[in-house]
Amino acid sequence: MKHGWIKVTAATPSLRVADTEYNAAEMIAMARCAAAEGSALCVFPELCLTAYTCGDLFQQQALLDGALAALEAVRDGTCALDMLVVVGLPLRDGAALYNCAAVLCRGRVLGVIPKQQIPNYAEFYEARHFTTGIGQPHRTLLLFGQEVPFGVDLLFACRQLPDFVLGVELCEDLWTANPPSGLLAESGATVIANLSASDELIGKASYRRELVKGQSGRLLCGYVYADAGVGESTQDLVFAGHDLIAENGSILAESNRFENGMISSEFDLERLAHDRRRSNTFGAAGREMLRVPFDLTLRETALTRWIPRTPFVPEGEARLASRCDEIIRLQAAGLASRLRHTRAKTAVIGLSGGLDSTLALIVTVHAFDRLGLDRSGILAVTMPCFGTTARTKSNALRLAEEYGASIRTIEIGEAVRQHFADIGQPMERQDVTFENAQARMRTLVLMDLANQCGGLVIGTGDLSELALGWATYNGDHMSMYGVNASIPKTLVRDLTAYEAGRSGPALSAILRDILDTPVSPELLPPKDGEISQKTEELVGPYELHDFYLYYMLRFGFRPEKIFRLAKHAWGEIYEDAVIKKWLVIFLRRFFTQQFKRSCLPDGPKVGTVSLSPRGDWRMPSDACPELWLREAEAL
Repeated sequence: MKHGWIKVTAATPSLRVADTEYNAAEMIAMARCAAAEGSALCVFPELCLTAYTCGDLFQQQALLDGALAALEAVRDGTCALDMLVVVGLPLRDGAALYNCAAVLCRGRVLGVIPKQQIPNYAEFYEARHFTTGIGQPHRTLLLFGQEVPFGVDLLFACRQLPDFVLGVELCEDLWTANPPSGLLAESGATVIANLSASDELIGKASYRRELVKGQSGRLLCGYVYADAGVGESTQDLVFAGHDLIAENGSILAESNRFENGMISSEFDLERLAHDRRRSNTFGAAGREMLRVPFDLTLRETALTRWIPRTPFVPEGEARLASRCDEIIRLQAAGLASRLRHTRAKTAVIGLSGGLDSTLALIVTVHAFDRLGLDRSGILAVTMPCFGTTARTKSNALRLAEEYGASIRTIEIGEAVRQHFADIGQPMERQDVTFENAQARMRTLVLMDLANQCGGLVIGTGDLSELALGWATYNGDHMSMYGVNASIPKTLVRDLTAYEAGRSGPALSAILRDILDTPVSPELLPPKDGEISQKTEELVGPYELHDFYLYYMLRFGFRPEKIFRLAKHAWGEIYEDAVIKKWLVIFLRRFFTQQFKRSCLPDGPKVGTVSLSPRGDWRMPSDACPELWLREAEAL
């Protein structure tokens, strides 16, 4: 439960129809197993204490009394477990019989929730036995000498972890136009438990999966769906035990159908709470509900769920290709609109032979094609200086030629030397002035060329560089439209590779050689004709920095949690000390370099993380990093 993680379990026990004593024993055994594995919540199927398929036996006093005795047995059998247990049973209240979920914790029945939507169509005839819970305001029932809250408006809130608030719905409740889980979530539930007995039909599993997945996404919640399985009567129906665990639109765990058992995963409640705070439209329809408090011990939750190493890059070739195509279209559409609006005659790009400027050229080519413009209107400018290698210069020239862009080569060495003489900078002093003067000279050239030809300077800098401040202020930091402004470095590579994969042999070969070239600003003289200044040796691996950037900006995680996630994702490749080292450097640079981001040029937002000062990230340039650095340095 530390860092907002909780482990949850959906359990489908082997049942005997109407054998409540046997069923209770099966559930106790499974609950103990789930608790031993660290679960904080174990959800069982609908009417699991009796089985769902009892039919008119639900009218029998013996079965109803047996269900109550079984509930007491489960309560007592799980009283030593540090966990919530949710079970289904038929329960009388006066003249009415309800299909209910009972929430148990540490030997107490915390509350009972009646099912609201009682299906009575096709193979379902629940209305023959059960009364709807719709319109039932919460009240108390007397169970085992204890007053227990009963009603549809109950929430169960953990004192030790305020972000853990459980709401409950039952089977058909989810399949209706207005599921109760919507109101439960808007009223504060971060986790929804669904006790279900959904029979299996052709095609129903995929629909059920999408239903659970979509509901968790709409509600920004964790969703635990426990389904009835083998052991239910097969007189007319077959049950498959299709258990599902979903979080915010993603399936985290799914059972093998027709096999009883348990599935578990972890919910990140801090992440869910952050997204709800971020979305100011969430919770508008919420209402006051009865909050039933419970206690759990705060403890470390072992992570078993998959944490992607490159969160900006989707897994799988098909998904990645689709994402790359969409991103390039977005970038090109934004640039095309800006070119059309400004009536620019040309687009001017400083082409270095590196990845960022290559992607900028790719996007500009697609924008020109979109507008039906001749690609000769793209002016690709190479500006060799002290650190330029033959490889990058050659690739820049060949790339522009293959795309049909206009090309200009302007040697800036003499201009920079003259500038050094003017300001008294010795050539042998290869410091930050030596490097940045070259970057600023290149920007000066590009801006003046754009004025000459009535064009726009297309920015090449990417999101990762903006986060680290790895850009020369008023040098490569500045442009008239920054097409890569929300593209992280880890994605720049995949976008370029995608373009290479759909290009002809000659263009593809150039792009692949650019992909194989070390990332470098090439501002220091080469050694033996090879690049001497490698960015990732100076500021650290971009794959780690992009990981830190994603979890800090997208979810507001603190350094301690980011470090833990990084260890889980990258521990096989980087030692803990290395992960910590670059995390500290990332945090320090992120805070101290905000002044560069406060005056960024326009650029298209294409993903959920952006550093635009006009949109997603408004941060004072003088914000202090000490809170973050102290925690990171103490790891």
